[in-house]
Amino acid sequence: AASGKTAEQLISDRDLYASEEICELAQSFVRRRVAGEPMPYILGEWDFYGMTLTVTPDVLIPRDDTIAVTELAIKKALFLEQNPRILDLCTGSGCIGLAIARRVTLGDVSPAALRVARQNVGSQRLSGRVKCLTIDVRQPAAPFLGTFDLIVSNPPYVTTAEMETLDPSVRDYEPHQALWGGDDGLDFYRSIGEHYTKALKKGGYLCLEFGMGQGDDVCRIL
Repeated sequence: AASGKTAEQLISDRDLYASEEICELAQSFVRRRVAGEPMPYILGEWDFYGMTLTVTPDVLIPRDDTIAVTELAIKKALFLEQNPRILDLCTGSGCIGLAIARRVTLGDVSPAALRVARQNVGSQRLSGRVKCLTIDVRQPAAPFLGTFDLIVSNPPYVTTAEMETLDPSVRDYEPHQALWGGDDGLDFYRSIGEHYTKALKKGGYLCLEFGMGQGDDVCRIL
């Protein structure tokens, strides 16, 4: 990453000297990693579901755990009408919606996160099919949004107590706005249940990621 070369180029150029600038940059990467900063923030990108996405400290790092809700949403989307409307709430980097990538709206309350999502829309060449909108799930769904065949979300779900015990690489670097879900971690599920089930078409699907042990509570809320 410091050299700006692919792994293949680095191997083929292994007999060449690295410049002083490249050495200094590589050393700064090492210092940041040793200090606990996550690798995706150092590199500025991370792979998710076959895509290389821009990642900054304004968004959560896409994780393999989220592939579960992504694949669920993709399977449900197969049974929707032609050209379905899909909303990815609390989109962050846009990783889930871009993986579905048919006709998707990406919504997040964070302007900084939406800038990252827009970058990823452009890099995946999906600008004609994917919209990015400022959406606060804690407020009623705006009428102009209309209704959706599928809504998918990986909302904040870390409890107040869990915030104190998070690994430093998460607690000290990733955006708290994207992590903290209220005292019991369920605030956003209550808001989605109250405000966004109304934005689902009849027979539509709501796909949610949630934390370990929260499944029964989320089902009760819905």
